[in-house]
Amino acid sequence: MSMPATLIFDNLWRQFLQVTPSAERIHELLAANSTIVNDHIALRTFNHPKVNIDVIARPFLKVGYTSCGHYEFKTKKLVAQHFEHPDPLLPKVFISELLLEQCSLSLQHIANGLIEQVAADTPLRDDFVFSGTPWKVDQAGYYALLEESEYAGWLAAWGYRANHFTVSVNHLDNFERLEDVNRALMAQGFVLNLGGGRIKGTPEELLEQSSTMADTAFCEFSDGVLEIPSCFYEFARRYADQQGEIYTGFIAASADKIFESTHKN
Repeated sequence: MSMPATLIFDNLWRQFLQVTPSAERIHELLAANSTIVNDHIALRTFNHPKVNIDVIARPFLKVGYTSCGHYEFKTKKLVAQHFEHPDPLLPKVFISELLLEQCSLSLQHIANGLIEQVAADTPLRDDFVFSGTPWKVDQAGYYALLEESEYAGWLAAWGYRANHFTVSVNHLDNFERLEDVNRALMAQGFVLNLGGGRIKGTPEELLEQSSTMADTAFCEFSDGVLEIPSCFYEFARRYADQQGEIYTGFIAASADKIFESTHKN
């Protein structure tokens, strides 16, 4: 029996808040006079057959999601897909994967060692997408991955969880422009990702995005605990195309900079 979509997202949200306490404060700030609608979540994985995008997407496909867009991030050695549900109020799901064959043999060795620890049937469970780390990694392994790929280091440390949730600015009653949301956040001391500009994308591209820099949280490794960047909150303002349809896709150049929200300040 499939896990209902609402239950998947509820579990992902609770897990997200555990390592992203700023998100709860931001949620309360923006929800003062509005209902918060989640535009999308993002999940990270490796392109290994045991845990690739097709595997991570399975619980969403089972409840009616379909693949609606493919993206490539050459410098970060990533590809991604986004998935949508017929119910427009259910969040889009953006799943990326690291192309291991394009990485160093050292990184491949560490990543494959992590994946080998995962029982074959574990990724097939609907709750795998919010299972956290299904492996053990030591601090040396984490730092080795981090040096070559921030994405790989983050994934090794935090595993399967929503890398970020995203507030739909279109659905906010008390903010019309993304600039106004950003201004309110900065006034409260939240640090925004400035890579590629505070706002990534333009109305002409039909999508504007901004995000906080990731919180830091204590992460348990096999040989101790480190305080490292965890997850972040994103904000998206979408525009209608010439046919009057709200754009539902993503812009690779903007997403490329959003990935960097988990970089260390």
